[in-house]
Amino acid sequence: MSSFKIFDIAGSGMSAQSLRLNVTASNLANAESISGNAAGVYRAREPVFSAVMDKLSGDDAASVRVLGVVENDAPVQSRYEPGHPLADAQGYIYLPNVNVVEQMANMISASRSYQNNVEVMNTSKQLLLATLRLGQ
Repeated sequence: MSSFKIFDIAGSGMSAQSLRLNVTASNLANAESISGNAAGVYRAREPVFSAVMDKLSGDDAASVRVLGVVENDAPVQSRYEPGHPLADAQGYIYLPNVNVVEQMANMISASRSYQNNVEVMNTSKQLLLATLRLGQ
C-alpha cells in the first residue's frame, strides 16, 4: 500500500464524520419543532456508512462511503394540548422523535472521530517528512 493512501483513507473518514456532525446538528435544531399532524412532524435523520475495500488498484485499502441519510422510524411523540394553535381536531400536537441526549452523545463521538482522523493525517505527514529528511 502506498504511503500516500493513508491521506485518502483519513480524508474519507473526515468527510463521513463531517456529514454525521451536520445531520446531528440538524436533528438538535429541530428537536423542539411542533406539528399539527403526525405526518408533518420532523423525524430524526441518521447517516448510513459503508466500509469500502479498494482491490482494483492492488492495494487492500479501505475507505468510508456515505450510502445516504435515512429517517429514524421511531414513533413521534404526541402531547394533548387542546389550546395550542397547532393542535389537531382531537387536541394533540406532535413532536419529533429526536432524543437530545442520544444526539449529544452522537455529536461527541463524531467530533472525536473527526479529531482522530486529523491526528492520523498529521502523524502521517510528520513521518513522511522525517523519511525525506533521512536522505539529507
